[in-house]
Amino acid sequence: MNENGRSVSDLIDELITYGRGCGLIEEDDEILCRNRLLELFEEDEFKPEGGSAPSRDLHFILEDMTEYAVSKGILKSDTIASRDLFDTKIMGLITPPPSAVNRHFMEKYRVSPKDATDWYYSFSNATNYIRTDRIAKDIKWVSSTPFGDLDITINLSKPEKDPRDIANALNAPKSGYPLCLLCRENEGYAGTLTHPARQNHRIIPIKLCGQSYYLQYSPYVYYNEHCIVFNAEHTPMKIDEDAFAKLLDFIQAFPHYTVGSNADLPIVGGSILTHDHFQGGCYEFPMVRAGYAKKFTLKGYEDIEAGLINWPLTTIRLRTENMAELIKVCTMILDAWRNYTDEQAFIFAHTYEDGIKTPHNTITPIARMRGNRYEMDLVLRNNITTAEHPLGVYHPHSEYHHIKKENIGLIEVMGMAILPARLRYELGMIEEIIENSLSRADGDVTEAVCCELKKDEKLNVHEEWIRQILKDNVDTLQKNREKETDAIKEFLRQETGIVFSHVLENAGVYKQTPEGIEAFMRFISQFE
Repeated sequence: MNENGRSVSDLIDELITYGRGCGLIEEDDEILCRNRLLELFEEDEFKPEGGSAPSRDLHFILEDMTEYAVSKGILKSDTIASRDLFDTKIMGLITPPPSAVNRHFMEKYRVSPKDATDWYYSFSNATNYIRTDRIAKDIKWVSSTPFGDLDITINLSKPEKDPRDIANALNAPKSGYPLCLLCRENEGYAGTLTHPARQNHRIIPIKLCGQSYYLQYSPYVYYNEHCIVFNAEHTPMKIDEDAFAKLLDFIQAFPHYTVGSNADLPIVGGSILTHDHFQGGCYEFPMVRAGYAKKFTLKGYEDIEAGLINWPLTTIRLRTENMAELIKVCTMILDAWRNYTDEQAFIFAHTYEDGIKTPHNTITPIARMRGNRYEMDLVLRNNITTAEHPLGVYHPHSEYHHIKKENIGLIEVMGMAILPARLRYELGMIEEIIENSLSRADGDVTEAVCCELKKDEKLNVHEEWIRQILKDNVDTLQKNREKETDAIKEFLRQETGIVFSHVLENAGVYKQTPEGIEAFMRFISQFE
């Protein structure tokens, strides 16, 4: 029995009741699922003794079951990764097979695409493939910037590595199966210390332009219904005419979703360039709300609405009811951008070193429906590096690395910051230091705060930023904190969002200045 007086039979009964309640287990399958769980826990009999218990969140049930397995030696290693592998194995025993899931999805799709995705998203939560208890820990807020409100998140849903897991992984045999985290072979895979378990994972087969793809949700949903659409084959990312056609084909099939692709070059691309995939979801990103900074007409395609939007990354927005014409225009702009050089604007299509030609220009495309019109955002990207900016000229610059150093991928391009978990501690400590310094109200508050930051090696990277933002705000902060409990926290969050807006400006190949727009129009002039 566990500390709550519940036997393993009680816990199995509780999980079966949960599965019945959320539709994972049909009445005909109840005994089968129960016996599978008894086998996992090395029990010969089913003897629930605890009587009826109040319904609990799934993660509490799984925690108790995993704790039981550890106490009985069924689970040999009591680490985060081992526990994750085990509780996923538990859920795999009550998750319906792919055939049943696919059949149910298509039944819902015949009602409407939204009914289908609503059901599938709920299902992916119910199986604990999406660990909602962990995602709830993510910190989120909205910051006002010159480019409108931006979504800011600190990602806390990915568990930290246990040193024991790291050590064990070094000694574990290496496997090339599945080839990557996106491959369809992940469905039902038991996992290893270096590869997550996926027994509770089900993927939905779809066709894009006649080619086989699969739909799934991200286990770390950064926004509502954060989905991934991936090629049935393990083939590299490539932005081309086919990619544009597939994005538009997807929103035709799921018109309530936005979908886009990371760029296909390092630095400006995503974390997995080796497997062709898109990302999307049922969410309005800040980018959608951006208006036009300058409209223009494309010769031969006068019926397509076109313009540069008021966004930190250089984005061409195209709107039309004609999908075929839109694909042609997107391909025309991509082909021109791939080979476009403007030394005055520091745009180089290629560089050469030791006789090797390296391409730098590509596009991050994003598609959505606007009523009965297709809308495509083409974000111009360039991954050139220099001695001054070794990580990329159009990449977060070093003065902002204290907040964001990682690549600017698709999600951030659309206006949602995914910031590192370390910032929870760092911003919290800075808030405390500012609060203490304001409470003392003696001497130079800014200097007092910066002096404290220097003493902590994790906080000293923020010193120049804090000095700058406190410079003209100490008196205002002092007044606000007397009226609002979280005044300092809100101040730091707002300023963090401003830094993120600067990071996005760094990634823009043309700046939103008269000179930048003039340089952008030199590129566009070839189409007018």
